[in-house]
Order: sequence, then C-alpha cells, then structure tokens
Amino acid sequence: MPPKRKATAADADLILKLYDLRREAVMRQARQWVAVSFWPETIDDLVKVLSEFGSQENAYFRQVFGYWEMACALVLNGALDENLFFDTSGEMFFLFAKLRRFLKEFRQKMNAPEALLQIEKFATGTPRGRQRLEMMEKRIADLRARSKAAAG
Repeated sequence: MPPKRKATAADADLILKLYDLRREAVMRQARQWVAVSFWPETIDDLVKVLSEFGSQENAYFRQVFGYWEMACALVLNGALDENLFFDTSGEMFFLFAKLRRFLKEFRQKMNAPEALLQIEKFATGTPRGRQRLEMMEKRIADLRARSKAAAG
C-alpha cells in the first residue's frame, strides 16, 4: 500500500468520477448480474463464464471486475487515497468475497496468474481490509445457506 496521506479534493473528484462510471446503464446491468445473479458454487462455474467469450455474462463479469481492478490499481499506485477508497468500496469486497475461494485454482486453470490481483492486494493488504473481506465472506455464506433453505 502507498504511504498514508490525507485525502485531497483531487481524490474526492476521482471518487465521484468512479461513482459516475458505476452509474452508466450497461455497467448497472453488469453489476446487477454479478451481484445478484452470479453465485458460482464451483470453480467450473467461474471458468465456464470466463470461457464463454461473446456471452453477455462474460462481458458483464469482465466489465465489473475490470472496473474494480482499475480502481484498486489507482489506490495501489498512489493516485487515490486508500482510506477514502476503502470507505466507498463495499461492493468490491462483496463481489471479491464471492470468488476468493476459487482464486488460486482459477488462476491456474485459466493460466492467468495476475487475474484479480489488484483487487486481492487491496482487499487483503491491511488488517482493516482482511476484516471486511472476512465479514463479507460470512455474509455470503449466510446468504447461500438461506437461499438453499428457501429452495429446498
């Protein structure tokens, strides 16, 4: 992580620009799919989506996670205040928590050792980040359990 510094007006402007990107119509559809509809149960579920180039789901996945990779890279390279980004990026932790258990195997199967690396570095690079990620993983486990109970 970059050295701690106080957020500036430029950081705030960049956060607002990132927010505007999240509000774009197709990005909203992509975020809806990744957050609400995409619940991989196995590594194969994840690989399937990412192997189906040209599918809407593949495009949605790449758009959403590409966005978060870019945003995290801004932080990790010192262009955006870490604390300000942390305070405004809860969605990223939720989405990453859905995939983290598959990450190592996914990188191997897809021959993509740097896949989601910026998100992983940001989410796990501090005690605060690890704590939020663990909280999200517990929330996801609970959501999965409730969904299975309701379905069966």
